[in-house]
This record gives sequence, C-alpha cells and structure tokens, in this order.
Amino acid sequence: MTSEVEQSAAVSEALGYEQARDELIEVVRRLEAGGTTLEESLALWERGEELAKVCRRWLDGARARLDAALADEAEAGGDGER
Repeated sequence: MTSEVEQSAAVSEALGYEQARDELIEVVRRLEAGGTTLEESLALWERGEELAKVCRRWLDGARARLDAALADEAEAGGDGER
C-alpha cells in the first residue's frame, strides 16, 4: 500500500512548473498570513518544500536544455569556420 507521502510526491511530480509555482506562492502567502495551527503550518511547510523541489527540477531541466542547445549551436558555428 502506498503511503500518503508517496502519493503526495507522485502528484507533485505530475505538476507543471507554473502549477507548482502558483501553488507554492499560495502556500507562502498562507504561512506569512499566520492564523494556522502548528499542525497546519507544518503541513504547509512540507508541501512548500515539495513544491520547491518540483520547481527546481523543472528549472534545472530547462537549464540543461538551454546549455545543450547553446553547445550544439557553438559546435555548428565552429564547424563552418574551420
């Protein structure tokens, strides 16, 4: 049987960058506003950490794709100059 944490992580993995970012903004807003119980605050914090990881993975993937595209472009440009 899958734990609640594993299910939550699987759902987070399916989120696109914009969805994860928007939900993270909402989590931060709620934490900054206060008025939540300790248990609610901890759950929000944990969700925020999870969402931040999703965003970081998307950004790291985008950076890798840009670096690869720039490297391909440099190689293509370099071949024509030889």
